[in-house]
Amino acid sequence: MDLQISVFLLFVLFTAGHSFSCYECMNMTGSCANQKLKTCPSGSSKCMSLTTVAQVGDITAKVKTKLCAADCASGSMNIGMGRTSFACCNTDQCNVQDAPDPSNVPNGKKCYSCDEKSCSNMMSCTGSEDRCFTATGGFGSLTAVKGCVSKSICDAQASFKDVQGASCCEGNLCNGAKSVTQSFLFLCCSLLSFILLH
Repeated sequence: MDLQISVFLLFVLFTAGHSFSCYECMNMTGSCANQKLKTCPSGSSKCMSLTTVAQVGDITAKVKTKLCAADCASGSMNIGMGRTSFACCNTDQCNVQDAPDPSNVPNGKKCYSCDEKSCSNMMSCTGSEDRCFTATGGFGSLTAVKGCVSKSICDAQASFKDVQGASCCEGNLCNGAKSVTQSFLFLCCSLLSFILLH
């Protein structure tokens, strides 16, 4: 009996001081070479790595991000002017590798996307993006973001369920082409920020 208690106490002593940690970085040059190890806040039990490729006109930018997460899923999201691949893992310091670049190989799925003028742009989904999504919210005027997303991201508890007006659907062009008054760039940034910080 004393041996069992001693082993239990040793186990508690060795595990009590260990905090869950992930690598953290945000780099606009396309590399997370200067990543730092960060102790995650309580409630965060997963590590996430993202690679975002954004294109506006002739300008292309790649951003690599790593962080702690309460909930996340691996997959990808495409809103037309930007594509993001998510890599999620649940062991200590597991996000040492960068998320892969988002796929640009069409998979046959089509969804609507928005720009600053309308939400009636048809786009081809790529890689594992097998769902269409819509997210709407208010900031002075009604805003909308539409695009393609992986089923795993739609299913992740924190990714979409808490975003106001967010929904996923399965059929081609199922996210409708209704035009909405837009603060497009603001909602894109808000949606991505919510996914990154929750």
